[in-house]
Amino acid sequence: MRARPQHEAWMRRALSVATTSAEDVPVGAVILDPSGAELATAGNEREAGADPTAHAEVLALRRAAQVTGSWRLEGCTLAVTLEPCTMCAGALVLARVSTLVFGAWEPKTGAVGSLWDVVRDRRLNHRPEVYSGVLEDECAALLRGFFKR
Repeated sequence: MRARPQHEAWMRRALSVATTSAEDVPVGAVILDPSGAELATAGNEREAGADPTAHAEVLALRRAAQVTGSWRLEGCTLAVTLEPCTMCAGALVLARVSTLVFGAWEPKTGAVGSLWDVVRDRRLNHRPEVYSGVLEDECAALLRGFFKR
């Protein structure tokens, strides 16, 4: 789908969250409520917490659920700098996130079209709208810079 103007603003916010961690792969996630107000943000915390599930998306989903008091995030948008992996794609489907906006593609582990397409699997009872490649060059450059170091 074609990105909307607010998607770039949300992705810039996700990029600012991604750059807060010097130890972990710089991925940033932002959850927005149906009106576009920010509910929660997170960056990867796998290294800091020695937790393989501490991906930015999962942490942001947990924080947004705490803010709303519900695990159902219907009407919400997840903006994330990198294509979600299988775990994160499954988590956003289970949380009933309505819209996914992501930046860079992840050809090694991506589950929103690269290797798998979890979020569009017709066997599931929930499928979010997907907007891919939003500020893709900026998101990919952040990752390339991290891995060069």
